[in-house]
Parts: sequence; C-alpha cells; structure tokens
Amino acid sequence: MNGAIEFSAADFHSLKLILLLCLFGCGILLTDFLLGRGRKAANAVAALLGEIAAGAMLWVYSCDIAEGGPLRALGGAIIVDDMAVFFNWIFVVSAVLAILLSMRYMDDEGSQRGELYALMLFAQAGMAAMAMSHDLVTLFIGLELMALSFYVMVGFLRDRRRANEAAMKYLILGALSGGMLAYGFSILYGISGSTNLVEIGRAVGRMSPTDPILLLALATTSVGLLFKIAAVPFHMWAPDVYEGAPTPITAYVSVASKAASFAMMVRIFLVALPTAHEAWAPMLGTVALLTMILGNLAALTQSNIKRLLAYSSISHAGYILLGLVAANESGLKGIAVYLLAYVFMNFGAFAVVTMMRRDGQAAEEVDDLAGLIHRQPGYAILLLIFMLSLAGIPPLAGFYGKYFIFLGLVEAGEYFLAIVAALYVAVAAYYYFRIVRSAFLETSEDPAELSIGWGTKLAVGACGVLTLAIGLYPEPFIRFASETVLLALR
Repeated sequence: MNGAIEFSAADFHSLKLILLLCLFGCGILLTDFLLGRGRKAANAVAALLGEIAAGAMLWVYSCDIAEGGPLRALGGAIIVDDMAVFFNWIFVVSAVLAILLSMRYMDDEGSQRGELYALMLFAQAGMAAMAMSHDLVTLFIGLELMALSFYVMVGFLRDRRRANEAAMKYLILGALSGGMLAYGFSILYGISGSTNLVEIGRAVGRMSPTDPILLLALATTSVGLLFKIAAVPFHMWAPDVYEGAPTPITAYVSVASKAASFAMMVRIFLVALPTAHEAWAPMLGTVALLTMILGNLAALTQSNIKRLLAYSSISHAGYILLGLVAANESGLKGIAVYLLAYVFMNFGAFAVVTMMRRDGQAAEEVDDLAGLIHRQPGYAILLLIFMLSLAGIPPLAGFYGKYFIFLGLVEAGEYFLAIVAALYVAVAAYYYFRIVRSAFLETSEDPAELSIGWGTKLAVGACGVLTLAIGLYPEPFIRFASETVLLALR
C-alpha cells in the first residue's frame, strides 16, 4: 500500500464482518471463565450467534454491492465484491457445521473450552480477509491469522501425543511455507513497487513471461500457496494433521482452509499474474496431475478413515487446481461449484466419523463402521450419499464440480489433463466404496459405539439434504456459485 491511508466510515463498513468475528471471539474468551464446568457448551451458542451476525452482514454486503458495486477499504487493499461474499458464505457455513459437531465431540473428549470456539472465529476472520484482499500485505496478514489459529486448534487435545505431534509438524512446515510465500511477495513488490494486486498485474504485463526474476517470484509464491491446499509435493503435513486433530477441526481445516487458500490463489494468479499464464499454467498443471495421482493411490492403502479422507482431500485439491490451470469461464465455474459442494459432502463424511467411539476414545478405523446399516440405517444411507458425491457420481453435488472442471480443460485444449483426471475418478470410487462396503456388507462382534448429540444430528442432516439438493436441482446453486466469481474477475 502506498502513502498514508485515512480510515473513513466506508472503510469501517467494509471491515465490519472481520471486526464482528474478532469481537465475538474476544467476547467468548472474556466470558468463558464465568461459566461453570458443566456449562461450557454455552460458548458454542455464543459462537453460533456470531455466525448469525456474520451472515446478516454478508446479506447487507450483497445488497450494497447490488446497488452500488463493490465496497472498498484501506485504499483498495480490501474489496468486498461478489466473489468475497460467496467465499465468506462458505466460511460461515463451515464454521457453523464445525461448531455443531464440536459440541458433543468435545464433551466426550473432556475438553469443552471456550478457546476452541474463539479460535474458530479468529481463523474465520483471517479467511475473510484473504477472500477480500487485493493487496499482498492484507493477504499475508489474513493468511497468518488463519494459520496460527489452526495450529492451536489442531493440538487442542493437549493430553494426546498424536495431537501434539500433528500440531508441531503443522507449525514447523507452515512456518517454512509462510517464509517462502513472504519471499515471493517481496519479489513481486520489487518488480512493481506496489503491494496492490492490480498494480502488480500492470508491472508483470510489461515483462516477458520467461523473465528469471518473474519465474523466481512465481516459484516461491506458488510453494507457499500450494502448501496451504496440501498439493504434492507439499502435502506431507495433511495426513498427520487430519489424523491427530479433533475430528470437527479436521473437517474445518479440510474445507474452510482449502476454500480460503483457493480464493487467495484466484486473486493472485488471475488478478496479479494473468499475463504470465503461459509460465505458471504448466507448473500448476504438473502439480495438479501429481496431486491427483498420489492422493488417490495413497488413499487406497489407508485403514484409518481420517487418513483416507486426508489423501482424498489432497486428490480433490488436484482437481480444483485444474480449474485454475484452465483459467476460463468453465474452469472458474468448476472451482466455485466444486468448493460449494465440497463443504457439504466432506463435512458430512467427517460428521459420521465424529459419532464413533470405542472404549471412551474416538474410533477412526474403516472397520469401526462395520454393520452401521443395522445399527443406524439413516446415518448409513447418509454416509453412502456423501461417499458417492465425493466420488463424483451423478446426480449428486460432487458430480457438477468435476463436470465443469473437465469442461474447462477441454475448452482450454488440455486434453491430456482431462483424460487423466477422468481416469482417476474410478480409482477414487474404489476406496470410497471400501467405506460403504464396511458400513453395509460387513458385520462386527464388537461394533463401535455411537455418540450422537443434537448438533451432530443437525449437521449431518443438513449436509445430506444439501448434497442431494445440489445434485437433484443444481441450477440455483450453480448460478450462485459461478456468477459471483465470474462477475468479480471481469
């Protein structure tokens, strides 16, 4: 950002969403000590009230944008446009689902504390800043606020060695990737003399796509960004973090963090670096290909559901990355629709996992699902819906994201990537059906117990209904997802 910036009423209005989330987070921390040991779940209610306030603010933003166009703050560093509103709805829904799942899960773990819900809101504030930012400084601040909150949430079960190990790995590798990203941002600043993405885009447009300095900036920036979405070869943290973190936090990281990181990538590559497409598209295409291959093949050998879904999440990152490689209308539509569907189908899958307990501990093995159809047929059928959707089977939500991604690749002439991506859908279907087979066809003499609270019921039911709704009546959801992103980038 260049020069002094005066803070006006318009700036304050554009930042109200971020400020609301931070205020509710701080309020939970301040009032937590007033709650008795058996009343800590009231913090979750306070967090849900914060999400209602955030949703109301997004509605106000939508009305303002419809009347007068995007809102701007801090000299253009923050721009609240249709794309920012769309991604923030994803963050709100993800946070609500994570809060609902955490209520019973944290009671079962004996770790019901207000700090968890405050950290969820702080992470969401960082994600909101990432989706709204058009400046390297605010992008980096939002990213670090999100990352620091997740580092703590991953290790929230302090008496669990596995959680401590996961948090430490996440912190160390996250710090390394953050350093690489900051180095890449510094080179982009050196190229343009500005931290504004539009100004950087103008400066890059005057350079050759093969300029060594530009290639160095692309490489270092991409390393930091690819780590956040767990793309190969920067995926090594994901399986351990997903397995070690509390299951509701695993779901939150896998969905919200990925959506925020892709929002950031779309801003950087399509606002600041569109003229260098011929330089970064082959690199991202190669990474996407490796990510799909490794994620799907590694998932085949997993017996732990959370690790299996971690490698599944890695493969999904590869598919979504292909939409950015295509960089056309269908590709961008695919990114938006994919992320919208991914919220419900992935959260739904993790929600079923949060129910399972064995000897007072969380049960996370595929075999623990054995005979679920006989014990809880409703949840078994919902699990089937989530698995089919994750595999991309029509007519469920996950199919449409893959369809638009493939369409974008074909339109861009990337036939090889489209063929390989389509082939690996079959591989993914195999390991998703392993979970279905265990739940429907296998039996166990010592089945895992099920711990189901009202929050879990609400979260699983909502995810199931919306996964089906997007699949059976996709038009309004596709229009909502795609138009917001495409309008913001025109």
